[in-house]
Order: sequence, then structure tokens, then C-alpha cells
Amino acid sequence: MNVPKEGCLLRVFVGESTLVHGRPVYEAIVFKARELGLAGATVLRGVMGYGATSRIHAAHVLSLSDDLPMIVEVVDAREKIDQLLPFIDEVVTDGLVTLERAEVIVYRAIDRKGQA
Repeated sequence: MNVPKEGCLLRVFVGESTLVHGRPVYEAIVFKARELGLAGATVLRGVMGYGATSRIHAAHVLSLSDDLPMIVEVVDAREKIDQLLPFIDEVVTDGLVTLERAEVIVYRAIDRKGQA
């Protein structure tokens, strides 16, 4: 897959417990990005944060879940990111979505034979 040197970084901030059609929003975004053929997506789990309500969400040793912040990052050409945005608008009912320019330095994978 080819990613242009000048790409875009889509970043979606949602709560860990935010669901769409019974599955976590962050998971739905990753699967939709893959379905649309975007270069890749990564989900990061935050240990602490707050959003529009200013309510602090933090990981504590004695609790199993505190609705921690989840960040989905997707990098690809702007045109490809634009294909994902209507879905993002539909499923992100509570969160933050940002878009910024990204200079792609390297995008490659090792094939099954160990070759770059």
C-alpha cells in the first residue's frame, strides 16, 4: 500500500466504555478504516484524562475500569481519511476528533519471508 509523503493524521478521542451497536466505538473505527483500505490505525489507551465535561477519568489500582480515554490514530492521504469522516461523524457522539498534516517518513512492512 502506498501512502503519500504528505499525509493526514486523524485522531479520535473517545471513552473506553462508549459503544456503538454493542461494540466499543474505538473498535468500530478501526474495523471501518480497514474496510475502507486505509493504511493503518492504532488505538492508544490513556491512563488519565478529561474532556468536555471536565470529569477526570483515571486508572486506579483498585478499580477494573474507569472509562479511560481511548485515542484512535489513523494516517493516510487526505482523500482516504475523507472517506472515513462520515462514519466518524456518525459514531462519535461523545468525544473529540482532530485532523492535522503528517509527513510520512517510512511506511513499510516485512513480508512473511522476512524481507522489507
